Amino acid sequence: MKCSAVLSLLAGIGCVLTGAMGCAHDSGILNASGPVSTPVSVLDLMQEHRLYQNVKTDLSYATAQTRVSQRKRAGDSAARNVIFFVGDGMGVSTVTAARIYAGQLRGEPGEENYLSFEEFPNVALSKTYNTDAQVPDSAGTMTAMMSGVKTRHGVLGVSRKAIRSECDTMSGAAVPSFLELMEVAGKATGIISTAEITHATPGATYSHSVDRNWASDADMPDAALKAGCVDIAQQLIDFSDGDGIDIVLGGGRRSFLPVNVVDFELGDKQGKRLDGKNLIDVWKSKHKEGQFVWNAQQFNNVKSLPLLGLFEYGHMKFSADRSRDPAGEPSLSEMTEKSINLLQQASELTGQGFFLMVEAGRIDHAHHGANAYRALSDALALSDAVSTADRLTSDADTLIIVTADHSHTMSINGYPARGNPILGKVRDGNGDLVLDNNKKPYTTLSYANGPGHNGQDLREIDTRKPNYLQEGMVPLYSETHGGEDVAVYAKGPSANLVGGVMEQNEIFHVMLSAVKGSTTD
Repeated sequence: MKCSAVLSLLAGIGCVLTGAMGCAHDSGILNASGPVSTPVSVLDLMQEHRLYQNVKTDLSYATAQTRVSQRKRAGDSAARNVIFFVGDGMGVSTVTAARIYAGQLRGEPGEENYLSFEEFPNVALSKTYNTDAQVPDSAGTMTAMMSGVKTRHGVLGVSRKAIRSECDTMSGAAVPSFLELMEVAGKATGIISTAEITHATPGATYSHSVDRNWASDADMPDAALKAGCVDIAQQLIDFSDGDGIDIVLGGGRRSFLPVNVVDFELGDKQGKRLDGKNLIDVWKSKHKEGQFVWNAQQFNNVKSLPLLGLFEYGHMKFSADRSRDPAGEPSLSEMTEKSINLLQQASELTGQGFFLMVEAGRIDHAHHGANAYRALSDALALSDAVSTADRLTSDADTLIIVTADHSHTMSINGYPARGNPILGKVRDGNGDLVLDNNKKPYTTLSYANGPGHNGQDLREIDTRKPNYLQEGMVPLYSETHGGEDVAVYAKGPSANLVGGVMEQNEIFHVMLSAVKGSTTD
């Protein structure tokens, strides 16, 4: 829990930005030092640090900062709290299809429906490319949104100076994240994901790695370990900015347990770590007053911070499958509600507010499997979580942003009649199947590529069943990301900074500008 005592500036930010000699953990772990004796604005935590120049001289950072500052208006209010939602892979076609699906689940035609965040007053488009990729991945895109710096495909929390999988390029490349800055500012913080908590999107909030796949030491080459690079799970446990992350909820126990420890829930599974460390026990020893939970009952009983919840050996269940988990998993909305309530309690003691990142990570995984049913179900779970956050907070002091890191190749097509089942086959206004050139019916939703490529006759197949895989034009084992812009939705203080067509890293500068009025005690 936060204390209102004097807080620390990040000497570690400077070390990782410049690669200065003698700085500890230049491979990516940041350390706090240097007391703040007078109130300092959150923005000054970057601007007044002697090593801020390394970020400032990054062209993408400076350009995004300028673009956002040009949208500022006199009298813009400051945000005490920031809640940042990411629908992983939730492109515009996913939002549209999920909107229709939600309405149809209520017995309506569907097209007239709105998801919770579609009611937000400020909307923009975000350009998602990586510095080395036309179609991006989640690591580079989330790093852009968390650090204000556009970077490469496959790297976390580092600038484009770093080369993927090359540990020796780490020096001087790590960049501070918004979560790290909020910790230094004294805010309560939390991260939630339905994916493994070491996965790309949550990982970009707290880690610095030249490879998004280095979740545990078992995932890293010997050369990288010998060179001093640190795995992502270890970085989470070693996080030292402010007084540490208050809430961490997601999946991925395997990266925190050693190979000789059996998983809590799955008796036939053991941890992955080769270094012999049980990082869950390490976390417990560091947080004597903290609570570690791994099932729904334990989660429901939590009433204080800090909190670490790892609900699955790997990724958490898809929303559509969650009820079949024997140990029970909290929903995304339930994790969001508890987190907001606990973070509000913590921030009331200091007056500093909070920052919470919430990821619906499995929208992306369902799309990769060409399974629109689960992708849309998880998108609806995100909408429910956003609605929960909106209900529990005030527009007067809380900025809420909802966006995606990238899109997917799913399309909505074929001239189906109004109200036709979005997961169904294309039918015309008379209810008759529309046939392709091969005299076969086809679905409204399809993918440009993926594992659903089979050309089967769909007449006797129920395409609305959970396990149906939509057709893909190009046969691939895994459907790919899409490269088009994604939407950004915002409400609350300084939400007007979201608008037009934005570079993705501008989102960081929107959040940083929104909390500019906050000060440390």
